[in-house]
Amino acid sequence: MDYSQFLAMKQEIGLLILFLIVFFYDAFAPRKVQKYLPGLTAILMTVLTVVGCVWMFTGESFTSAFNGMYETSTVIDAIKNILNIGVIIVLIQSVKWANGELMIMRRGEFYMLLLVTLFGMYLMISARHFLLFVIGLESASLPLAAMVALDKNRYESHEAAVKYILTACFSSAVFMMGLSFIYGLTGSLYFEDIYMSLAGQGLSVMMVLAMAFVLAGVGFKLSLVPFHLWTADVYQGAPTSVTSYLSVISKGATAFALLCILVQAFGCVYSQVWEWMLYALIILTITIGNLFAIRQRNMKRFLAFSSVSQAGYIMLGIIACNTMGAAAMMYYIFVYIFSNLAAFGVIGAIENATGRVSMDEYSGLSKSNPRLAFTMMLAMFSLAGIPPFAGFFSKFFIFTSAINQGSIAIYVLVLIALINTIISLYYYLLVVKAMYISDKPAVIDRFNSTPGERLGMIITVAGIILLGLASPVYNWLLETTDMSPILNMFMLQ
Repeated sequence: MDYSQFLAMKQEIGLLILFLIVFFYDAFAPRKVQKYLPGLTAILMTVLTVVGCVWMFTGESFTSAFNGMYETSTVIDAIKNILNIGVIIVLIQSVKWANGELMIMRRGEFYMLLLVTLFGMYLMISARHFLLFVIGLESASLPLAAMVALDKNRYESHEAAVKYILTACFSSAVFMMGLSFIYGLTGSLYFEDIYMSLAGQGLSVMMVLAMAFVLAGVGFKLSLVPFHLWTADVYQGAPTSVTSYLSVISKGATAFALLCILVQAFGCVYSQVWEWMLYALIILTITIGNLFAIRQRNMKRFLAFSSVSQAGYIMLGIIACNTMGAAAMMYYIFVYIFSNLAAFGVIGAIENATGRVSMDEYSGLSKSNPRLAFTMMLAMFSLAGIPPFAGFFSKFFIFTSAINQGSIAIYVLVLIALINTIISLYYYLLVVKAMYISDKPAVIDRFNSTPGERLGMIITVAGIILLGLASPVYNWLLETTDMSPILNMFMLQ
């Protein structure tokens, strides 16, 4: 093997260097400067993202390594940088929590586990062989269980971690069972070889079952119904900073990886198999996520079922199975990062200051903490898809990409998604109503957010507003996916 091939993994190597710096700083830095670890990690992550953007615009448009197991391109660099931006926001918002008394001895563990999971997501995105994908999937999943359990003084955190790890192990077993069937039927775990084998041999009942197992395994990471049952309990029990990371970064990486798997490995059986599988998953995910979100009063459980519903909308970009769908999905993930992290930023600030997480306790928040209420209102408007905020355009582009697929079934699917958008508008506005319209006196007293919390909210609010006005972002993503050899290799036209 030529070890120079590792140079193709520029972003992974950069992240590994960042991990080592954080590790040695946490292990050997004097106690009096340990409190600067959160800020140092955020700064280093920002540097890595800036360098990643430079590589994206100046590097090679397509690179393959390790006999085709690993690939990178401008599109892959773009989704990695989008995830990096989300990680930076999470790091900024987590400064107060990480420097708190309960976390002071485990602060370094949080950042190192976070970076390991992000490394695994990088591998998932670039993998073109199922063995490398599994390595990335487990690297991204198992450390998350430890992150969920970081709050050792809360029973709910322990319970959430146990539920997460048990469900993760079960879903991995189902996924590996599907891979064993695929390998037995095709003799290879390369995406391209599987595609060629399916194109030459055709379908079998065992292959359909194998694809169902693969979708079920990945569906766990995306919180697709009926693989979503862990989501609400884990989101509620985990520390809020971990929940915000789990809700957006993990979901975005898995969605893009699933797009590559379905198109590059199983693209030739799109209409025969996985199109109708995704129809069922999308309808169930959007509808059940919305209906259960209406019933929630705990804000973290509320956003858990909201994220389940949002996963269904993200999947519309995959079922479109064209470059417009891929671009719309990436843009949706980008907007979702700002919108969801804005909401979690407010929840985290209030929880850190008062310990309150119930929607009923947000009554009168606009009177006592108008800036927090304004940030939460913009987040709810964007998640609901109200113009002119970014969430409206992300939904518009992803619906448009799906409709361009052209079948009658896709029109029905988009119609159901639009009806569910109206349902989601109702429960998102419940939060706004509690903050601005409720006659009850303010439950949460006025308090001052920390500089990190304020900076995180400023960044997310700016993203919600600017991405709703800056169409060049989507145009660039669309042009890039059109030119991508990875997405065009097997993409249905």
